[in-house]
Amino acid sequence: MYRARTRDIEVAVEPYYLEEQSNPEESRYVWGYHIVIENHSAVAVRLTHRYWHITDQNGQVDEVDGPGVVGEQPRLKPGDSYEYSSGCPLDTPSGMMFGHYQMVTDSGETFDVEIPAFSLDSPGLLRVLN
Repeated sequence: MYRARTRDIEVAVEPYYLEEQSNPEESRYVWGYHIVIENHSAVAVRLTHRYWHITDQNGQVDEVDGPGVVGEQPRLKPGDSYEYSSGCPLDTPSGMMFGHYQMVTDSGETFDVEIPAFSLDSPGLLRVLN
């Protein structure tokens, strides 16, 4: 599991390969990821925006920028958590993702919360470190 904490908002990510949706013969590799966002701060926040930076093993970058997550803009009171799952297709057998969520407090303050970088690796992938 990958974790990051910004201003007492913790984001945990667990990626997993979706073999049944992938087709390596057609260069289609699909991962799911499960995210848990926990508010350890003393103020309520609303997740209003997401940004993803996705890089495949060839260095091709795709950016996703838009409102909320999975069609929602959840509000987390102190002590609350929010979970969701989503997915990412790539044309290569590995890649990586990172990004941030934009949060807004009830008083109108806006700040970004880090989504930790995590790797997307197909099962059985031979990794070579240079």
